[in-house]
Amino acid sequence: MFAKEIGVDLGTANIMVYLRGKGVVLSEPSVIAIDRDTNRILAVGEEARRMIGRTPGNILAIRPLKDGVIADYQVTEMMLKHFIQRVCGRRPMFKPQVVVCVPSGVTSVEKRAVLEAAMQAGAKQVYLITEPMAAAIGAGLNVAEPGGNMVVDIGGGTTDIAVISLGGEVVSDSIRIGGDNFDDAIVRFVRREYNLIIGERTAEMCKVELGSVYRPNPARKMELRGRDAVSGLPRTVEINQVQVAEALEESVRAIVQTVRAVLEKTPPELSADIIDKGIVLTGGGALLEGFTDLLAAETGIPCHLADEPMSCVALGTGKVLESLDKLRESIIVASRT
Repeated sequence: MFAKEIGVDLGTANIMVYLRGKGVVLSEPSVIAIDRDTNRILAVGEEARRMIGRTPGNILAIRPLKDGVIADYQVTEMMLKHFIQRVCGRRPMFKPQVVVCVPSGVTSVEKRAVLEAAMQAGAKQVYLITEPMAAAIGAGLNVAEPGGNMVVDIGGGTTDIAVISLGGEVVSDSIRIGGDNFDDAIVRFVRREYNLIIGERTAEMCKVELGSVYRPNPARKMELRGRDAVSGLPRTVEINQVQVAEALEESVRAIVQTVRAVLEKTPPELSADIIDKGIVLTGGGALLEGFTDLLAAETGIPCHLADEPMSCVALGTGKVLESLDKLRESIIVASRT
């Protein structure tokens, strides 16, 4: 019986766990519900997400990761421990080897927090890999060759952009804008335009149903239910796709500008490769309607969506696990504590 090897996409919105030999075995929202009186875990993942905004005073539904990094260390450790035990069993004979993803712009303190949390959660060895690198590997790009590959990974808390060649990031940038910012933008827009207060789950549903960043269709509409900011009573309004695009415009514009800034810093030889191969989009935010078309129009470079954009990073950690010896020097950015 050997130690299990697992890859963890520690996302702001979702956590995915890859088990070597089995693939992605767990995908759950990064939410944990705790009884604040006893500090006992009541629910983790999807069950806890359903409690957001609906809990009594003694129950806290927390998202311990903010902008791609750990905001609440203790709660993140509890959540990681729960997921690792679900995959490896409550008392594994051997502690697992774990590869964890971090945004490319994390500080050494933030890296240390992830390492410590994973070690405390029961890992024997912890390796860190940057999200764009894992996303590129998961999307099937040959990152070891001497040619430019460009990846834009739009996650829940961050957008990571990198030009990769010979197993390393040549140029990269990370901005703390992602799916959560899109939800917040919709909440603010609805409050400003309609004096209606909606919850983050309603905003997320609106983003999934109507989210568009390129040539939105005014005929596509949906109803939003919330609380009137003036009267305090429940109310329903109708919103269309053009309005949602307007709400998202500022966040999307920041992502496009960062992509352009990375392209401007890219060496000419690699720029030529990127023109040939195009830009690969990964992450849940890349599923917004028209994102590939918008980036292609803004950069003049063909863009395409990865085959499984939501799970690219987790799949990348799995491929790293399978060739850890080869990739240890060029891709892994931190090792065991």
